[in-house]
Amino acid sequence: MIDASPSLLIVEDDPAFARTLRRSFERRGYLVCHVSSPEEFAQLVTQQGFDYAVVDLKLGSASGLTCVQILHEIDPEMRIVVLTGFASIATAVEAIKLGASHYLAKPANTDDIEDAFGRDQGDPTVPLEGRKSSIKTVEWEYIHATLVECDFNISETARRLGMHRRTLARKLEKRQLR
Repeated sequence: MIDASPSLLIVEDDPAFARTLRRSFERRGYLVCHVSSPEEFAQLVTQQGFDYAVVDLKLGSASGLTCVQILHEIDPEMRIVVLTGFASIATAVEAIKLGASHYLAKPANTDDIEDAFGRDQGDPTVPLEGRKSSIKTVEWEYIHATLVECDFNISETARRLGMHRRTLARKLEKRQLR
Protein backbone atom coordinates (compact mmCIF):
# COMPACT_ATOMS: atom_id res chain seq x y z
CA MET A 1 0.00 0.00 0.00
CA ILE A 2 1.35 3.42 -0.99
CA ASP A 3 1.13 6.22 1.58
CA ALA A 4 -0.53 9.24 -0.07
CA SER A 5 0.30 11.64 2.75
CA PRO A 6 2.29 14.63 1.53
CA SER A 7 5.78 14.97 3.02
CA LEU A 8 6.99 18.26 4.45
CA LEU A 9 10.42 19.44 5.55
CA ILE A 10 10.57 22.30 8.07
CA VAL A 11 13.92 24.09 8.29
CA GLU A 12 13.51 26.37 11.32
CA ASP A 13 15.86 27.22 14.19
CA ASP A 14 13.16 28.48 16.58
CA PRO A 15 12.13 25.28 18.43
CA ALA A 16 8.78 26.60 19.69
CA PHE A 17 7.69 27.87 16.27
CA ALA A 18 8.91 24.68 14.57
CA ARG A 19 7.00 22.52 17.07
CA THR A 20 3.82 24.52 16.48
CA LEU A 21 4.17 24.27 12.70
CA ARG A 22 4.94 20.57 12.90
CA ARG A 23 1.89 19.76 15.02
CA SER A 24 -0.39 21.85 12.86
CA PHE A 25 0.75 20.21 9.62
CA GLU A 26 0.63 16.73 11.14
CA ARG A 27 -3.01 17.35 12.11
CA ARG A 28 -3.62 18.13 8.43
CA GLY A 29 -2.17 14.78 7.37
CA TYR A 30 1.38 15.73 6.42
CA LEU A 31 4.40 13.56 7.22
CA VAL A 32 6.71 16.15 8.78
CA CYS A 33 10.47 16.23 9.34
CA HIS A 34 12.15 19.11 11.12
CA VAL A 35 15.77 20.25 11.09
CA SER A 36 17.09 23.30 12.88
CA SER A 37 20.49 23.89 11.29
CA PRO A 38 22.22 23.72 7.92
CA GLU A 39 24.25 20.77 9.23
CA GLU A 40 21.13 18.75 10.09
CA PHE A 41 19.65 19.81 6.77
CA ALA A 42 22.67 18.53 4.82
CA GLN A 43 22.45 15.12 6.50
CA LEU A 44 18.70 14.69 5.99
CA VAL A 45 18.28 16.06 2.48
CA THR A 46 20.56 13.42 0.95
CA GLN A 47 18.55 10.60 2.57
CA GLN A 48 14.95 11.60 1.92
CA GLY A 49 12.77 13.44 -0.60
CA PHE A 50 9.94 15.82 0.21
CA ASP A 51 6.89 17.23 -1.55
CA TYR A 52 7.00 20.52 0.34
CA ALA A 53 9.43 22.59 2.38
CA VAL A 54 9.15 25.55 4.73
CA VAL A 55 12.51 27.27 5.16
CA ASP A 56 13.34 30.04 7.62
CA LEU A 57 15.43 32.75 5.98
CA LYS A 58 17.78 33.14 8.94
CA LEU A 59 19.17 30.00 10.59
CA GLY A 60 21.41 31.23 13.38
CA SER A 61 24.26 32.92 11.53
CA ALA A 62 23.53 31.03 8.29
CA SER A 63 21.20 31.83 5.43
CA GLY A 64 18.23 29.62 4.63
CA LEU A 65 18.63 30.65 1.00
CA THR A 66 21.34 28.02 0.63
CA CYS A 67 18.82 25.37 1.72
CA VAL A 68 16.32 26.69 -0.83
CA GLN A 69 18.90 26.42 -3.59
CA ILE A 70 19.85 22.85 -2.66
CA LEU A 71 16.21 21.72 -2.36
CA HIS A 72 15.37 23.20 -5.75
CA GLU A 73 18.40 21.54 -7.36
CA ILE A 74 17.37 18.17 -5.91
CA ASP A 75 13.72 18.50 -6.97
CA PRO A 76 12.64 21.47 -9.11
CA GLU A 77 8.98 20.46 -8.62
CA MET A 78 9.13 20.77 -4.80
CA ARG A 79 6.98 23.59 -3.43
CA ILE A 80 9.24 25.70 -1.17
CA VAL A 81 8.00 28.54 1.02
CA VAL A 82 10.50 30.88 2.69
CA LEU A 83 9.46 32.42 6.02
CA THR A 84 11.11 35.39 7.62
CA GLY A 85 10.55 37.76 10.50
CA PHE A 86 11.82 40.61 8.37
CA ALA A 87 10.78 40.55 4.75
CA SER A 88 12.82 42.59 2.31
CA ILE A 89 12.63 43.01 -1.41
CA ALA A 90 16.22 41.79 -1.82
CA THR A 91 15.72 38.49 0.01
CA ALA A 92 12.32 37.90 -1.62
CA VAL A 93 13.85 38.28 -5.07
CA GLU A 94 16.78 36.02 -4.21
CA ALA A 95 14.52 33.36 -2.68
CA ILE A 96 12.37 33.20 -5.81
CA LYS A 97 15.42 33.17 -8.10
CA LEU A 98 16.86 30.27 -6.10
CA GLY A 99 13.69 28.20 -6.43
CA ALA A 100 11.25 29.19 -3.70
CA SER A 101 7.60 29.02 -4.72
CA HIS A 102 6.60 31.73 -2.31
CA TYR A 103 7.95 34.09 0.36
CA LEU A 104 5.99 34.93 3.50
CA ALA A 105 6.65 37.31 6.37
CA LYS A 106 6.19 36.00 9.90
CA PRO A 107 3.87 35.66 11.59
CA ALA A 108 2.42 33.22 9.08
CA ASN A 109 0.08 30.42 10.01
CA THR A 110 -0.50 26.99 8.52
CA ASP A 111 -3.34 28.28 6.33
CA ASP A 112 -1.06 30.97 4.85
CA ILE A 113 1.66 28.41 4.15
CA GLU A 114 -0.72 25.89 2.59
CA ASP A 115 -2.18 28.64 0.40
CA ALA A 116 1.36 29.54 -0.68
CA PHE A 117 2.06 25.88 -1.55
CA GLY A 118 -0.97 25.90 -3.82
CA ARG A 119 -0.16 29.11 -5.67
CA ASP A 120 1.45 28.30 -9.00
CA GLN A 121 1.32 31.77 -10.51
CA GLY A 122 1.50 35.36 -9.47
CA ASP A 123 -1.61 37.47 -9.03
CA PRO A 124 -1.69 40.48 -11.38
CA THR A 125 -4.70 41.89 -9.49
CA VAL A 126 -2.83 42.25 -6.20
CA PRO A 127 -3.40 45.83 -4.99
CA LEU A 128 -0.48 48.18 -5.48
CA GLU A 129 0.28 49.99 -2.28
CA GLY A 130 0.53 53.73 -2.60
CA ARG A 131 2.57 53.98 0.59
CA LYS A 132 6.14 55.10 0.10
CA SER A 133 9.03 53.51 1.95
CA SER A 134 10.51 55.44 4.83
CA ILE A 135 14.20 56.28 4.96
CA LYS A 136 14.60 53.73 7.76
CA THR A 137 12.98 51.01 5.63
CA VAL A 138 15.15 51.83 2.62
CA GLU A 139 18.26 51.85 4.83
CA TRP A 140 17.27 48.52 6.40
CA GLU A 141 16.61 46.91 3.01
CA TYR A 142 20.01 48.11 1.77
CA ILE A 143 21.72 46.75 4.88
CA HIS A 144 19.85 43.46 4.54
CA ALA A 145 20.69 43.14 0.83
CA THR A 146 24.36 43.69 1.64
CA LEU A 147 24.14 41.11 4.44
CA VAL A 148 22.78 38.59 1.95
CA GLU A 149 25.57 39.41 -0.52
CA CYS A 150 28.10 38.83 2.27
CA ASP A 151 26.43 35.57 3.35
CA PHE A 152 25.47 37.22 6.68
CA ASN A 153 29.10 38.03 7.57
CA ILE A 154 28.74 41.13 9.74
CA SER A 155 32.36 42.29 9.48
CA GLU A 156 32.36 42.12 5.68
CA THR A 157 28.94 43.78 5.50
CA ALA A 158 30.13 46.66 7.69
CA ARG A 159 33.23 47.07 5.51
CA ARG A 160 31.12 47.21 2.32
CA LEU A 161 28.69 49.67 3.88
CA GLY A 162 31.54 51.89 5.08
CA MET A 163 30.44 51.76 8.71
CA HIS A 164 31.98 50.55 11.93
CA ARG A 165 31.17 46.93 12.79
CA ARG A 166 29.70 47.98 16.18
CA THR A 167 27.40 50.51 14.52
CA LEU A 168 26.09 47.80 12.22
CA ALA A 169 25.73 45.39 15.15
CA ARG A 170 23.64 47.97 17.04
CA LYS A 171 21.38 48.48 14.00
CA LEU A 172 20.95 44.72 13.66
CA GLU A 173 20.06 44.38 17.36
CA LYS A 174 17.23 46.87 16.87
CA ARG A 175 15.71 44.83 14.04
CA GLN A 176 16.25 41.15 14.56
CA LEU A 177 16.67 38.94 11.49
CA ARG A 178 14.35 35.93 11.98
